[in-house]
Amino acid sequence: MIQNKHTRMLIFAVCLALGFMLAYQLKTHNYQKSIIQQRAEELTERLRAAEKDREELTKQLEQLRLGYEENSANNKRLQAMAGELPLVGKGVVVTIEDSTLTLAQTKGQDKNLYIIHDEDLLRVINELRAAGAEALALNDQRLLATSEVRCAGPTVVVNDTRVAAPFVIKAIGNPQTMESALKIRGGVLENFKFWGIQSNIETSTEVVIPASKRGRSFEFAKEYVPPEKQEQEGKEQDKAAAAQTQAPAQAQAVATGTEKQQGVAP
Repeated sequence: MIQNKHTRMLIFAVCLALGFMLAYQLKTHNYQKSIIQQRAEELTERLRAAEKDREELTKQLEQLRLGYEENSANNKRLQAMAGELPLVGKGVVVTIEDSTLTLAQTKGQDKNLYIIHDEDLLRVINELRAAGAEALALNDQRLLATSEVRCAGPTVVVNDTRVAAPFVIKAIGNPQTMESALKIRGGVLENFKFWGIQSNIETSTEVVIPASKRGRSFEFAKEYVPPEKQEQEGKEQDKAAAAQTQAPAQAQAVATGTEKQQGVAP
């Protein structure tokens, strides 16, 4: 009887231990499964966030690329307008030479009337500009807003460079429009013929205009800022300076208040 009781107690203890072990193992398994599921969900959220960030970065990269291309195109256009880049396009090439009339043929008139002067070249250049010329060069000197064309004895000075006849003016634009503007009745080229000054116009599908050989800098000119904008910028600067001045004082006041609170006895 005692032995049977002892056996039953032993079997009960073993069963209890097995039950405890099974319960612990099941709990451990469920806990690990929960951890794995939780990690999977966390990784899924991270993956979604990473994909969202990637999409945002891709959009930003595309915007930056488009902005760079647009800025690059604008820079190219500005450089071309400033004469910093060589240009090519259809247009005309005008060649002008001094008169070949002899002294007898001129009947003793002033010989200066039969040679090319700066004003003659400027008339041709202005006609081409009025006819829509987009780029001009005189004897391979790029003509810009700051270019000078003036006589210097028997030569002409362009961009601080002396050039002499024959004068070759290259212009990029509509060839037919520019040719018609120069050949118009009573125009500049017809006037040249009266004095025996030789001129020739050739149209071309590929006129090359060189870049400017002279650097540009501004010694006296600077950007104009309207007074109202200056006043607004001044107010913003004063506001920013005041904020920088007040920041240390506010920080010191906060620190002093904290020290006082810490020093009060409970």
